[in-house]
Amino acid sequence: MIALESVPAHRMRWVFSILCVGLIGLVGRMAWLQVLQAPQLEARARALQTQRTQPIGTRRSIVDRNGRLVALDEERFRLWAHPRYFNFPGDDPGLIRKPLDVARKLSGVLAIPVAELVQRFGDRPSGVKLAEGLDQDIVNEIRNLGISGLDLEAYPQRLYPQGSLFANVVGFLNLDRVPQAGLEQSRHEDLLRHEQVRSLRRGADGTPLPDDLAPGVFYGDHLSLQLTLDARLQELAGQALVAQVKEWKAKKGVAIVIDVTNGELLALASTPTYDPNKYWKYSPSRFREWSVQDLYEPGSTLKPINLALALQEGVIQPGGMVNDNGSLKIGGWPISNHDRQSHGVIDYATVLQVSSNVGMVKIMRQLKPSLYWDWLRRLGLDVKPDTDLPGAIAGQLKTKEQFVAQPIEPATAAFGQGLSLTPLKLAQLHALIANGGRLVSPHITRGLRAGEAMAPRAAATTGHQLLRPDVTRIVRDWMESVVEKGSGKGAKTPGYRIGGKTGTAQKALNGVYLSGAKICSFVAHLPVDNPRYVVVVVVDEPQGGNAYGSTVAVPVAKQIIDALLVLEKIPPSTEQTYPQPAKG
Repeated sequence: MIALESVPAHRMRWVFSILCVGLIGLVGRMAWLQVLQAPQLEARARALQTQRTQPIGTRRSIVDRNGRLVALDEERFRLWAHPRYFNFPGDDPGLIRKPLDVARKLSGVLAIPVAELVQRFGDRPSGVKLAEGLDQDIVNEIRNLGISGLDLEAYPQRLYPQGSLFANVVGFLNLDRVPQAGLEQSRHEDLLRHEQVRSLRRGADGTPLPDDLAPGVFYGDHLSLQLTLDARLQELAGQALVAQVKEWKAKKGVAIVIDVTNGELLALASTPTYDPNKYWKYSPSRFREWSVQDLYEPGSTLKPINLALALQEGVIQPGGMVNDNGSLKIGGWPISNHDRQSHGVIDYATVLQVSSNVGMVKIMRQLKPSLYWDWLRRLGLDVKPDTDLPGAIAGQLKTKEQFVAQPIEPATAAFGQGLSLTPLKLAQLHALIANGGRLVSPHITRGLRAGEAMAPRAAATTGHQLLRPDVTRIVRDWMESVVEKGSGKGAKTPGYRIGGKTGTAQKALNGVYLSGAKICSFVAHLPVDNPRYVVVVVVDEPQGGNAYGSTVAVPVAKQIIDALLVLEKIPPSTEQTYPQPAKG
């Protein structure tokens, strides 16, 4: 049995002192950590627990009136290599693989020869860009390789699934994602997707924690900009236009379809155009939409507008007549009909049918030049149209002093020369005749849309009433006779009442008419008994002696009209009735 020995008192005191010092140190350390260092430690902990997602700058999609995608952002990836960290799964952590080993594994995935990949690596230890524009499938293959030293950078890429179909109005983004043309540029702010930095705390198993969530952290911006344009009609109009421009060796052409009730454009096709997915392959001159940015003299397509002004002011009556003797002189300037023919005493419907310049001059001479100019100004001929189409410009009109003092000015304006406008403005003016006298605003966007919900356009689309409905109805009847009996016969469609007016105008440059250069056009209203649409076709500088509005522009309009009747399910017209000429 072992005898117990007493412990010396001084030893007990030392042990107790050591324990007390240790306890005091532990308490002090705890106080230091929990009181003084608590904010820093908490911040470090939250940084490890919090997932932060930076926005990558995506844009909203653009869709046509039926929801077909016109422009969208898709996530793409850039592949960066850092050779100093190259390591394969199962390798010793300290082993650094040679670039050749990595190139052999990546070659098949990236479809790039091994030698080219090795050349790209060079002797740089880090920051080597191997590829960009990679889609998710390729990215998954790269990740499955498990190679250390490869870094995938996500970024959005703007794609245009319809190719050149909407390029003239939608525009494009350059490689730095800076908008360069079209709606991409003019509606830039509206197309920026709502994004924010996301900070989300997660538990050890990755479950999101419900505390400290920033407002809107789970919000998704699914809005898209919806167009009024119909991809089906746009494609048909574009194909018909390209074929005709090619056949007549013309410089360019445009086709517009406008809903006269609210100003929505269902088609705005022009040629030549470009592919926004490969914009760098085309001349910058193609990036502008000439139908809203180039001026031309409308010629005879303005005659129905002038007749409406004369009727509105009461200087002519629906059953009136005019003597077309083939030529006349105004202020010493000779004016004649395009066919050099005299048509005798004719009614106003026949004036449009034969496109009589002399008849139009005599009609508009009854309207005081000052009042005539006031009406042209009221129609907004020299004012930028109220439209969301980017780059739209105002037309050109002589000053009131020139117009009143020089008799030749109102005389040439009577048959659409001596003043200029854009094809878009011509469409707006004819929509005024078709809808009963309201000047609607032509536009190509409906608003931002999410599912079935729509944020409508802020601007009203009812239009300002300028002409009496009875005046426009009479002019539409006269225009119908042009399709039934005159130069617009090529637009006739059995069972439907269609009105129209052809135009073949001399082309001017800096105030001088170019020899042999002309612009051929055609405007159609349909259906005349219940107007809903106006179709405008303009072709610039077609070649050949037989190039007229009836031969160049009408065939394009006819194809568009036939498609429009089907797509919009327009029922057949009521029985046709024509205004009767006055006796005597």
